[in-house]
Amino acid sequence: MQPQFIGSHPAADLLNTAFEPQGQHVEIIGDGKALLEWLQVSGLLDAEQIARLSRKLGAKGLDAAAAEVRKLREWARAWLMRWRSAPGRDYSAEIATLNKTLANLSVRHEVTRTKEGLERVANYQIDTVEELLALLASQVADLVTEEDPSLLKSCAGDGCTLWFLDRTKAHRRLFCSAAGCGNRAKVAAFRERQREG
Repeated sequence: MQPQFIGSHPAADLLNTAFEPQGQHVEIIGDGKALLEWLQVSGLLDAEQIARLSRKLGAKGLDAAAAEVRKLREWARAWLMRWRSAPGRDYSAEIATLNKTLANLSVRHEVTRTKEGLERVANYQIDTVEELLALLASQVADLVTEEDPSLLKSCAGDGCTLWFLDRTKAHRRLFCSAAGCGNRAKVAAFRERQREG
């Protein structure tokens, strides 16, 4: 199954690398090769960074990295579920864990010229599993420091477990996608009205 990039935030997209449509578990990051594919499609790493990481870690190292990413994802899922329902709680232990992971992040800033003018760009140095985990942890850190917890939602679709950050103007988004779960909900409601009528 293809990765789901409907989260409107990289941290939500990371959570969506494991989901259970209709109770059937789907794992997007099953091995190192799948991890590299997801990282490139997500835009978190470019082709050059992917190639360098692949050379440095090798197949076994990438498989081990995928296992560590899955652990980080499930840790983040558990914390974010609590964070969105009780944002004011003291999350000292979670913050300490996040900061410990973030300590491995290596960033180099460059100024580049774009069509709009000059822009400062952050280039992440990702040569180790720890640096990769730190890059992903930085997405979780961005979410918890820059976003409203009430806007991190789970899809209301029957049997859907995907997450998204509700960036709609009225903040009434209920479904991971209007075309998928939203449409199925409308069809189910229509059929229910037909049965009742």
